[in-house]
Amino acid sequence: MTVTHAQSLVPDLCVLNATPEEDEAALLRLAVWCVKYSPLVTPDPPDGIFIDVAGSAHLFQGEAALIRDVCRRLATQGIRAKAALADTPGCAWAMARFGDASIVSPGRCSEAIASLPVASLRLPAALISSLRDVGIERVAHIASKPRASLKLRFGGDVLLRLDQALGSAQEALTSLIPPEVPRAELRFAEPVGDPEDLKRIINKLADMLCAELEKRGVGARRLDLVFIRVDNIAQAARIGLSRPYREPKHLSKLLSERLVVIDPGFGIESAGLTASWVEAITERQTIGRHLHDDGSDVDISQLVDTLGVRLGQNKIFRLAPVESALPERAVKRVSALHPAKGSAWPANLPRPARLFEHPERVEAVAELPDHPPRLFIWRNVRHRIAKADGPERIHGEWWVSERETELVRDYYRVETADGSRYWLFRDAPAEQGGSWWLHGVGEA
Repeated sequence: MTVTHAQSLVPDLCVLNATPEEDEAALLRLAVWCVKYSPLVTPDPPDGIFIDVAGSAHLFQGEAALIRDVCRRLATQGIRAKAALADTPGCAWAMARFGDASIVSPGRCSEAIASLPVASLRLPAALISSLRDVGIERVAHIASKPRASLKLRFGGDVLLRLDQALGSAQEALTSLIPPEVPRAELRFAEPVGDPEDLKRIINKLADMLCAELEKRGVGARRLDLVFIRVDNIAQAARIGLSRPYREPKHLSKLLSERLVVIDPGFGIESAGLTASWVEAITERQTIGRHLHDDGSDVDISQLVDTLGVRLGQNKIFRLAPVESALPERAVKRVSALHPAKGSAWPANLPRPARLFEHPERVEAVAELPDHPPRLFIWRNVRHRIAKADGPERIHGEWWVSERETELVRDYYRVETADGSRYWLFRDAPAEQGGSWWLHGVGEA
């Protein structure tokens, strides 16, 4: 309705002038921010963004964790957003706006969108109205109709959007290239697809990119490799680095490990390598191994990067000590290259090689109340104790919570008849009827 008509109905109506140009510019800036999640980002005006996470979800501990992280970060900036992930852009678009599920399982697009309204197919408003006039209100209704009659009456857009949502028709999206980022690109006269050819292409791209990084005095912390196939479909792979790097040999090796996620299809016609995250790098003197001082630190960052690409970044870590009396709180996970802060575990308090995150309940028998047990039953197996040492009494941390003021544990290091060693504790004095628990196994 007109503004005059609206103000006649609501006298104190607040009217703001629309600024579509500013909205589009804001969406573009948001899309550039989304490049942190994938190199393949496409703005979808007026209110959407496509992010292809097929080659980068592993860096965020999976697809579900990535979606949660996106929505959480946007919410902290006051942006209300809903995200969905599916095999096709069309299905993801429909689920994000009309569906309930955030992740559609592979091959289940047809089931996911069947009950959604026809507006979920990204059709023009006039076409949606025409479909509703003849009783077609759901996607399942379109799928059940003869294709020839639908095309004859409503044109080809209905079937095209349906096929794109179901994956029967490919939909090429033009990816956004962030400005002012180091980038190397190659185009080929003939399509390529052989793995060995792709490795040589990666080597060439890495040499070109590292030369640009050296000019800028920076190193790459994240690399995005994008192949464009002859059907205009982009295939991407992303790797993360433990510290800034610009050594072509190391980067090429890591990128080649990710070729398993690339589907060359009928051939690749262009390739690009982008350093989407860079940091300043300081030059360092390199010396031969035979010149290292005894006890000097060895650079293991390349090993960490290689294992991170093969196993996942979240599986590469080391353990650092924490100042806590309770054993399960005295250790935490940190990144593999996290600098040591000088703290260490007490050398006079031996601990088992393997410490359980949650102690396991055991049945134990002791001859005297405050003596170590003579035998215990763990996981339905009886263990007879030959040697024991203890107790080591540990009190709760009263500054953490009031309920820990009365927490007392008596730990015993025991060795069974077959030579196995365990770490047991009783969670209360014997006269108070404390229970026995197994907290660790191995050398102590």
